[in-house]
Amino acid sequence: MRGLYLHFFNLNEFSGISKKISYQIDALRECGLEMSICHMSFSESGAQTRLCDNVVIDDFGRGIWAKFGKWFLFSNLERYIYKNQIAFLYVRSFYNTNPSLLMLFTRLHKRGVKIVIEYPTYPYDIETKSEHIRYQPIFLLNRVFRRFLKGRIDGIVTFTSLQTIDGVKCINISNAIDFKSVRLRERTNYNGSKFLMIAVAEVHFWHGYDRVIAGLKHYYSNRHIVKNTPEVHFYIVGEGCKPDRDALIELVKNEELEQYVHFHNNMYGKELDEIFDSAHFAIASLARHRTGITYIKTLKNREYAARGIPFAYSEIDDDFENMEYILKVPANDSPIDIRSLIEFFESRDFCPIDIRRSIEGNLSWKVQMKRVLDSVFGTGDQFS
Repeated sequence: MRGLYLHFFNLNEFSGISKKISYQIDALRECGLEMSICHMSFSESGAQTRLCDNVVIDDFGRGIWAKFGKWFLFSNLERYIYKNQIAFLYVRSFYNTNPSLLMLFTRLHKRGVKIVIEYPTYPYDIETKSEHIRYQPIFLLNRVFRRFLKGRIDGIVTFTSLQTIDGVKCINISNAIDFKSVRLRERTNYNGSKFLMIAVAEVHFWHGYDRVIAGLKHYYSNRHIVKNTPEVHFYIVGEGCKPDRDALIELVKNEELEQYVHFHNNMYGKELDEIFDSAHFAIASLARHRTGITYIKTLKNREYAARGIPFAYSEIDDDFENMEYILKVPANDSPIDIRSLIEFFESRDFCPIDIRRSIEGNLSWKVQMKRVLDSVFGTGDQFS
């Protein structure tokens, strides 16, 4: 059986989203599907193009029309699906439901193509308000037309516990890990003199790193009160939303914490492995409440666990709530108590391999994507 993964943006080797997509596709192949991918790219001339298996099927050119054409023109994609006998379409949503996309789903569904849409986060309306203004018309259309997805698709893949969204059956899975692609860290020695924290992300306001910076300001302002406290450093690795990242850089400057908070651009491979080896503790999302989200299963939590590093987060993630290497912090905008992070880390021996093993049985992409296929096709089917 042939399947197609549809993504509305280009792929980037630095991007966690792109890596996740490749892991999902590999997992679907392990489950028995013959998978292809369709995504956006740029030609040498700068034109926006849509590729299926590295073959250009649409050239939208440059300029204003190119920015909008990709959201509404699907005739060539539809022909590709029929020509290649695609039976399963997995769509990573950009919250871009519109009349053209609905008509595509309607025609495909009538031809027997099984369709699922993955919502990376839900609810998402608050989150989309922070996106660039050029995307706001797309989100406006989505708010109007998403109610018409019912009957046109076979499920919404979600990382929540919801049963339905807009009347469509939810397929509840967890974000997961391709364990072959994530190296277990080599634990650095800790002698109580330096405590190194790391956060790796495409930076957005919902990560709440400003809470850590505020906590560091308080920590260093009062460090003289308690003797023999470690020097604390915070490494933020990744780019992401420029205004949000720039705001953090400005905050660090204003609080005079430049020697303790370090910003790095995107890292991968050996360089990323080495910075994880040097760190003692990781920071995941600390402000999902700012987007109205309480329950979420972030990819970052799973990446940290696969690396074998203890970490903190503020949301509710059912896969980690009772893990001994997790420190939950309040889901509000209060400064993070840095001393409590240090005390938590010093309270026990966190073995990297034990942390990783705690998720290996359940949080592989093959296990999670099989749940999607079982929901759509029924358990026990062979995809060949």
